[in-house]
Amino acid sequence: MSPLPPLTIIPAHLQTVADYEQQSSQHLAESTWHYLQGGAMHELSVQENQIQFQDIRLIPRHLNDFSQSNTRVNLFGMDYPHPIFLAPIGHQALFHSQAEQATALAAELMQSNFVLSTLSNTHMEALNKENPYKWFQLYWQANREKSLALIQLAEQHNYKAIVITIDAPHTGIRDRERKIFFQLPNEMPHPHASVDLEIGNLAADEHPIFQGLMKVAPKWEDIEWLMGNTKLPVILKGVLHPADAKKAVECGISGLIVSNHGGRVLDTTIPPLIALQKIRAVVPVSYPLLLDGGIRRGSDIFKAIALGASAVLIGRPYIYGLATAGALGVAHVLKILKEEFEVTMALMGTTTLQEINHDFINQ
Repeated sequence: MSPLPPLTIIPAHLQTVADYEQQSSQHLAESTWHYLQGGAMHELSVQENQIQFQDIRLIPRHLNDFSQSNTRVNLFGMDYPHPIFLAPIGHQALFHSQAEQATALAAELMQSNFVLSTLSNTHMEALNKENPYKWFQLYWQANREKSLALIQLAEQHNYKAIVITIDAPHTGIRDRERKIFFQLPNEMPHPHASVDLEIGNLAADEHPIFQGLMKVAPKWEDIEWLMGNTKLPVILKGVLHPADAKKAVECGISGLIVSNHGGRVLDTTIPPLIALQKIRAVVPVSYPLLLDGGIRRGSDIFKAIALGASAVLIGRPYIYGLATAGALGVAHVLKILKEEFEVTMALMGTTTLQEINHDFINQ
């Protein structure tokens, strides 16, 4: 059956992210749907990223004054109206013809910080230069000069931070994609990067992963070099181990995104919500930690912040919105999560993000 065209109005039955997940499957080719939903190997991490929130129980407080309440968060010297950011996701033309332009428009409307992927189908200059709520995500480009060139381009177009993804030097073993022979369309544009990384000629005794891909993957000294060549905050995405977090702080990294890449790279990794707590215990109290992975309800956002997150990123949920109804769908998904989070804050007796802490969690 052919996919349905995107909706132009939002039907009344779309009330939750789960509703959008179900609806979006009707608007995507089967292979694209499996690409979106799938993960590495047995996909246990994909499932656990969501399950991790179910075992956390909330303990509300009551009778507080909400006359001065808000959802603002300050990161890297900038105020953001709320802590729900859009994670970098490449190849968005797979999900809607307007691709990242639709996502960026919705994010700007909802004042949500949008992280544009290196593997975007849309040039970074196409996003509104005057919108302050946008960061650029960098996949290392095999050498320092090519990577720095993208950062400098982001600087020119008013992106406010650089997010360097460090957990995916290899795409991971994705059984589901292999079984359906999923491939990106040949004609799909990627104005900032090639999808296939060239690793050069290997000697007969050299391994294509160890002496190939991993040889051109970034190292700590590369990150430090980039930091020395940009004034923008540099954030590492894909950190799970407290030792890496401590080293990032020592190197002067501005913040971390605690993430296992949505379970798409390495299966059975520690869920981000657990990693978050381990990392929060070893970094300075005010050090920015963002959580990426498994957010499906406003109460999940509350739990993440209570356990140490400064803000959260959503990935698949906004793609469900994009596939269903383009910019309108993305905006509605953000509206749903924002309202759920605000209601959760009110019912928990917390008037600002600064008040949300471990005292509200039974664990």
